[in-house]
Amino acid sequence: QVQLVESGGGLVQAGGSLRLSCAASGNIFSFNVMAWYRQTLGKTREFVARIDSAGTGNIADPVKGRFTISRDSAKNNVYLQMNALEPEDTGAYYCRLQQRAGMYSYWGQGTQVTVSS
Repeated sequence: QVQLVESGGGLVQAGGSLRLSCAASGNIFSFNVMAWYRQTLGKTREFVARIDSAGTGNIADPVKGRFTISRDSAKNNVYLQMNALEPEDTGAYYCRLQQRAGMYSYWGQGTQVTVSS
C-alpha cells in the first residue's frame, strides 16, 4: 500500500505563488510516476503536471509557463511550484502516484488552493 500526503495549499491573492508538496510512503517501486491533478469549480478532475523517477515531466497547457513540477526521488516527494496564480486556479489539488505501468494508482486526500481576485 502507498500513502500520499499533500500540503502547502492555502489562500493567496491573484498574481501570488504557492508551493505544494506531496510526500509518498509505503511500498514504492524504484520507477514510478508522480503527478498533480486538480478539481476546480464546476469541472471534473484534470491533469496538471507529471514527473517520472528519471525526472522527465510535462505540464498541462493551461498552466504551462506558470507552474513547475519537481521531485526528490530519494524522499519520494513531489512539488508543484505555482506562480502567477489566477482565480481560475482555485480548487482542490491532488497528488497521484502510479507504478507498474499504471497498474497501481494511488491518490492523496487533496489540498485546497484558493486564489482571490
